[in-house]
Amino acid sequence: MSEPRRLSLGIRDSTFGDDCVVAEQVNIYEATFGDRCFVGPFVEVQNDVVCGSNVRIQSHTLVCEGMRVGDDVFIGTDVMIETAHPYLVRIGSHVQIGARTTIVAHQQGEPVAAGAYSVEIGDNAYIGPGALLLPHVRIGDGAVVHAGSVVTRSVAPMTMVRGNPATPIARCGVPLRGDTALRTFYRALRPL
Repeated sequence: MSEPRRLSLGIRDSTFGDDCVVAEQVNIYEATFGDRCFVGPFVEVQNDVVCGSNVRIQSHTLVCEGMRVGDDVFIGTDVMIETAHPYLVRIGSHVQIGARTTIVAHQQGEPVAAGAYSVEIGDNAYIGPGALLLPHVRIGDGAVVHAGSVVTRSVAPMTMVRGNPATPIARCGVPLRGDTALRTFYRALRPL
């Protein structure tokens, strides 16, 4: 019986802007981060990932190769983002992705179009905890995906969806961002 080849944890061939914080027990290689980013413990960020400034990636999250992440993005604990073709996912700026969200950008046996995104999350979007985003969807700017929802088709900008499959339930008067008071958001919602 032979010894397996061991891969060590750590940071390799990556670039970080000013004032970044990276926890112990991470695996980051060939990635680029803007200023003031945070990477929590037990996170893996693979090659050719580009994150803007003020990106927070919480623990136990996997960000696979080739992904693009905008500025001021929060990615919660235990988020799984497309592992086979991650370059098919684009996350805009001022986005919040709740814990245990799963983003699937392709189906097995489906051809992969070069240079095209299968899942796009627009600016100022909010993805609630435990949501599932399936291939070929765009979450519009300022849209809200309710916790636990299964998104099978695109969500219009400034629209809240919920359920399985996710259906529109309200029009958002303001985006649900980290700096938006929940009371302000709720008061501006208009049922459909």
